[in-house]
Amino acid sequence: MCPFCYIGKRKFEKALAQFPDQENIQVVWKSYQLAPDMVTDTNTDIHQYLAELNDQVTQMAAEVGLVYNFDQSVVANSFHAHRFTHFAKQYDKQLEAEEKLFQAYFTEGKNIDDYATLVQLGTDIGLDAELLQLALTNGSYADDVRSDVYEAQQIGVRGVPFFVIDRKYAISGAQESVTFQQALEKAYTEWSEH
Repeated sequence: MCPFCYIGKRKFEKALAQFPDQENIQVVWKSYQLAPDMVTDTNTDIHQYLAELNDQVTQMAAEVGLVYNFDQSVVANSFHAHRFTHFAKQYDKQLEAEEKLFQAYFTEGKNIDDYATLVQLGTDIGLDAELLQLALTNGSYADDVRSDVYEAQQIGVRGVPFFVIDRKYAISGAQESVTFQQALEKAYTEWSEH
């Protein structure tokens, strides 16, 4: 739900696309909730929630080719969406799941706390709807989300987006693509020399 996460994702992808050894890079998403106690409220629009940031964030998004429609966004708890991405990871579809979630929330105004929405997003990327519905219904991957949050707390993460490259280099915020590219090159060079 963090608008900077989607922007940061785009900037990271730009850096990765220019990285000569990108086929050797594995991207793994970790769960983190800025507001774990947030209650989903479909009657509260995003303007009330992020009023002073909307114009600035929308402009930043446009600069990386994203369309944010905050007037349609549903303020929602992200816990089940994180569970969905862990499910998708089991089928090597986590990157696609993250993209669909960002689009659903920021551009399409969908409720990412709603199981039916998550199942549709999963189906859109080729996941089995019945297995996903079962996983959501039975609480699967909740411990994975909590584990990711705990891990983030242990390394001092206090905000998102937060990127960790090869468990050595941390990048906080939606930095420019060149920052990601430099960190990728440095980490990859060190990794390949061992």
